[in-house]
Amino acid sequence: MAGHSKWANIQHRKGRQDKLRSKLFSKLSKDITIAAKLGGGDIDANPRLRLAVSIAKGQSVPKDNIQRAIDKAAGGDADSYEDIRYEGFGPGGVGVIVEVSTDNRNRAAADVRTAFAKNGGNLGETGSVAFMFDNVGEIRFPLSVADEDAMMEAAIEAGADDVAAEAGDDDNEGQHIVYTAREDMMDVVAALSETFGDPVSVNLIWKPQNLIPVPSEKVPGLMKMMEAFDDSDDVQNVYANFDISDEDMASLG
Repeated sequence: MAGHSKWANIQHRKGRQDKLRSKLFSKLSKDITIAAKLGGGDIDANPRLRLAVSIAKGQSVPKDNIQRAIDKAAGGDADSYEDIRYEGFGPGGVGVIVEVSTDNRNRAAADVRTAFAKNGGNLGETGSVAFMFDNVGEIRFPLSVADEDAMMEAAIEAGADDVAAEAGDDDNEGQHIVYTAREDMMDVVAALSETFGDPVSVNLIWKPQNLIPVPSEKVPGLMKMMEAFDDSDDVQNVYANFDISDEDMASLG
């Protein structure tokens, strides 16, 4: 399981869901505002805005919130945000990519550097980690929309590269995960949506090529580092190539 997926499960166990949902809505609204400011508020003429709105809808962001985020850019009220990618290593040699959208580069850099340094990691140079990941499209649908064979057939026909399934639990339904080349993502979304309806989420992600097992004694520090990233308002996404044993996962509950 990819590190960011396993991290989502850990967050759920630790009861951080309400906080995470609030931050997710803020993040998605910021994405929409930035996209509208850069390319205009016409969804049909602005691919970045179209993607941002599609992702927000998949996460159940209310329509009023979406429109308000677009209007904020159109009214000139939006702050000037800068997208920055940081790369580094966490406890156990785990590779970490941190995506930031900020109106204060110095603050964001300090937050990221501190999160690494205080928790047994270190900030690296640009390119020091990204080569261990693939930047791809990720489209998620509920498992209930189709069986695995039907989803695989439809996805490959639509131009996707791969399909995986993620099991659910008592609180969340499992999902089909469709991976695409980044330039093909929206075409695949359009094709699959005609058959299966709107996806749960659509994202450009950093997908680990391989996972690194984390020694038990390094797990607490890694989790504190990930939480520190989550607590920063500037951090938009975090990807890591860690693998934590089932026993260590259970101990985090």
